[in-house]
This record gives sequence, C-alpha cells and structure tokens, in this order.
Amino acid sequence: MTFDFSSSIDRSGTGSLKWNKYAGKDILPFWVADMDFRSPPCIEEALRARVDHGLFGYTVPYKSAEDSVIDYMRDAHGLEIQREWIVWMPGLVPALNTASRAFESPGDGVLTFTPVYPPFLTAPEWQDKELIALPLKLDDGRYTFDWEKMEAAVKPNTRLLLLCNPHNPVGRVFSREELEQLVDFSERHDLILVSDEIHCDLILEPELKHHSILSFGERAVKRSLTLMAPSKTYNIPGLSTSFIIIPNPRLRMRFQRASRGMITEINCFGYVGCEAAYRGGEAWRKELIEVLRRNRDRLYAFVAERMPRVKMVPMEATYLAWLDVRDLGLDKPAAWFESHGIGLSDGALFGTPGFVRFNFGCPSEWMEKGLQRLGAAYDAIE
Repeated sequence: MTFDFSSSIDRSGTGSLKWNKYAGKDILPFWVADMDFRSPPCIEEALRARVDHGLFGYTVPYKSAEDSVIDYMRDAHGLEIQREWIVWMPGLVPALNTASRAFESPGDGVLTFTPVYPPFLTAPEWQDKELIALPLKLDDGRYTFDWEKMEAAVKPNTRLLLLCNPHNPVGRVFSREELEQLVDFSERHDLILVSDEIHCDLILEPELKHHSILSFGERAVKRSLTLMAPSKTYNIPGLSTSFIIIPNPRLRMRFQRASRGMITEINCFGYVGCEAAYRGGEAWRKELIEVLRRNRDRLYAFVAERMPRVKMVPMEATYLAWLDVRDLGLDKPAAWFESHGIGLSDGALFGTPGFVRFNFGCPSEWMEKGLQRLGAAYDAIE
C-alpha cells in the first residue's frame, strides 16, 4: 500500500478522548468514532505550512477553503452549490442543537429514527423540544423506515426531521427510492429536513452510491440542511471543523441567528485541514476504504465463527459495526465487555438497549487484539 495503515501510534499524553476513557486500565478502546490511523500526509503537510506562518489569529471563511468545498461537492457528489449556502460550524453536535433551537418553539416536535448517534436524541430535549424517536424497521436483514409508524407518529406541531445517512450505527446507505419517499413525507407534513451526511465518503460496497438530500430537486433543497465534514473520513475530528449547506436563505438566516453568541470563528487549522483533505486526500481515502472493508469482513467472520449468539446485519458504510447481543442475557452489555478488557459503545445511548457498537477503524494488530478480547468476553458468559 502507498500509505501507512498498519502502524500503532501511542496516543497517551495527547488528551485523546478515545484512549483517556480507560487510562490506567487494561481496556482497549473500540468505542467512539475516532480512527487510530494517521491522517493523510497532505493534511500534515498543510498544517505544518500553516504553523510555519507563525500567526494564528481569529479566522473567517476564506476563498480557497470555500472553493475546496464547492469543488468537492461537484466532483465527489455531482452537486453544484453556491458559496453563500455554506455555513461553517465546529462540529455536528452544535449543528444539531442549533437546528433544534432555530426552527421550533418550545414543545414543538423533532422526529428521528433509532438506533441513532446519541446527539440526535439529546439535542431536541436540551433545546426544550418534544423528541419523537421511532425505531427503524428490520426488513429482510436490512434496516429501513417504518412508514406506517411515521405517519401515525407525526403531529401538527412536528417541525423537524433528523436523518443520518449513511447511518450511524446500523451502516445503511439509504437507497434513492427510500430517500425520495422521505422527501415526500417531509413535504407532505411540512418538515424541515436535517440530513447528517458526514459518513458519505465511507461507503464500503463498491456498487452503492450516496444520494445527498441536495440531489432531490428544489422541493428537497428548499427545506433541507445538509451536514458535511471531512472529520470522519480523514480522521481529523480534533480540528473541530464541519459545514452545513443551507440553500434556502430564510432557513439559513434563522440558523445563523440561533447560533449567535454561542458559535464563533472556526479555528484556523480547521480550514486548512478541510481544504487539504478535499484537495489531496482522495488516494488516501481509497486505500482507507480497502482497509476498512477487510476489517469489517474479518469482524463478520469472527462473530459468525466464535460468537454464534451475536447477530450482525450487513453494513454498507462507516467503520462502526452494530452488534445485537440481546441473546446473551446481559443486563449491562457494555459493562460486561469492559470487564473483559474491551470498551464498546453502549446501545442504550443510541436508543436501543441490548446492542453494542464496535469501531473497527484501526490497524490490524489492534483489531486482532480487540477480537480476542471480544471472544473471551463471549466465552465467559455462563
């Protein structure tokens, strides 16, 4: 391979959220969505050049960073966007909270689907909104939307629909037909559609394609906010830089107004990292996909052979596997696995107890150590 995806880098002493959680304990972290691969060389080089400049003052969006986003959306996803549509943010979590604050009155409803990345569930409640969390339906081994339950659950005061596509944690890449129906649903009920698409460049199946909400024409564009970031794909979440594409000027103004006094300038290195990723990271990304596909298939094979009571449905994207451990009869599954030396995300935080999430975005050496501890925890169940 051209790039290094095998070195295990010591992250102790760096303030790593992922590794600090279990500091001083013999527990390997496979939980938060943070890969253990070194970021692309083009990003390291760009950041070094920025450091050499020697002055790190307040930084506002500038043309080359904006151009990289515009070119990326066109070249990677076939979408033409305007410069003024881009709203920069320090991450997905503040974006979800700002959206929940911006478009509703206290007590209004926010609809989303479980299991889902925890801030989808906490943001509405933190902003004094009614959370309507509907479970995705498992249909012939694939998670999809339960249209009947959605129609029954939506209320006159429901204002917002939060979508995760590709989906974290079930790994679905929703089809164009599914998303077309979701746009129809949003239009019929006059919902603002917030689409988190930050995993859209981590599709593991070559025959699948990401369909952005922005690709569904004016009726979707005028009611949508599309969340994007280089953070997950290029492993730079610590640069705290994302962007939201909001074509509708009225929605954009309301969103920006709701963020005043809370969201200020993005840090200067975030813009640099984003531009470098989108300008020069594609070769690295392609190799990453091959590594993740091998890790995913290794996990599938291990679970099938060594852990037959654990269920996994096929995952099409991301590096986050969703394991159904309900048949193991564990009251607190994540705690059980921690007690056997492996830290996983607890499904209860995603709205679905009885599951755990396994992050396989790591070198094969760490992957094998994690699998052995996963198997030992399984074998220890009476």
